[in-house]
Amino acid sequence: MTADAAKFAPAPEHTDPPQYPIESVDNALRLLWLLSSRKSLRLTDASQYLGVASSTAHRALAMLQYRGFVKQNPTTRAYEAGPSLDTIALALLRRLDIRDQARPALERLNQRSDETVHLGTLDRATVHFLVSIESSKAVRVASRSGRSMPAHCTSTGKAMLSLLTDDQVIALYPTEELEQLTPASVATRSELLNELAAVRRRGYAYSDEESEDGVCSVAAPVAGASTPAAINISVPVNRMNAKRRKELAALLRESVEEVEAALG
Repeated sequence: MTADAAKFAPAPEHTDPPQYPIESVDNALRLLWLLSSRKSLRLTDASQYLGVASSTAHRALAMLQYRGFVKQNPTTRAYEAGPSLDTIALALLRRLDIRDQARPALERLNQRSDETVHLGTLDRATVHFLVSIESSKAVRVASRSGRSMPAHCTSTGKAMLSLLTDDQVIALYPTEELEQLTPASVATRSELLNELAAVRRRGYAYSDEESEDGVCSVAAPVAGASTPAAINISVPVNRMNAKRRKELAALLRESVEEVEAALG
């Protein structure tokens, strides 16, 4: 680090350096990080922070400006956060907000079903469980909050995948054979596509010990969320049958409508 660069806060490092680093990409990312701590950024600041010539810093800023991540103030000629950064920030805020907006409905669903309920989001072919409220019963499904699982192995994931077209699903699953968490997990892409068609028809997905032995669940997607989201009710296998599944699906639909109304 140069003497000039030492006066700036260092950029974060969350993993080991990549095997084949791309300096121009790293420069652009470091400039975004620097901009996060100040209202504007002058070309001289960028050059000093990166320890490069002004022409190199200008090229990095010009590319960020082209993609809308920065904009140049016409009066001061300093660089400020651009519309693309605003869009990303708002999307992230909405993703975080869904936890708060969904919680009242989740709490009511937990009380009415007396089973464990979860809120999950989809990241490509992976489900991230954001919120869990456990059943009060002695034998219950444990919280999955903070866990991630393959989407095709869970009712929550299948509910969200049903919002995609078949072509989009195929892009997420380029091979026919799929990972299985249990012997009951969906094993092929063709089987998954058939299941998703059924989910779209009935409006909810279910899992019979597909993600974990002894656990069944019902899930429905939430429309209007900035990122795909779904709510599920998870039940020990000895408390699940066809009649109970339909009862839980009806409760689930009401809760999903509550969340959708909260999201506006």
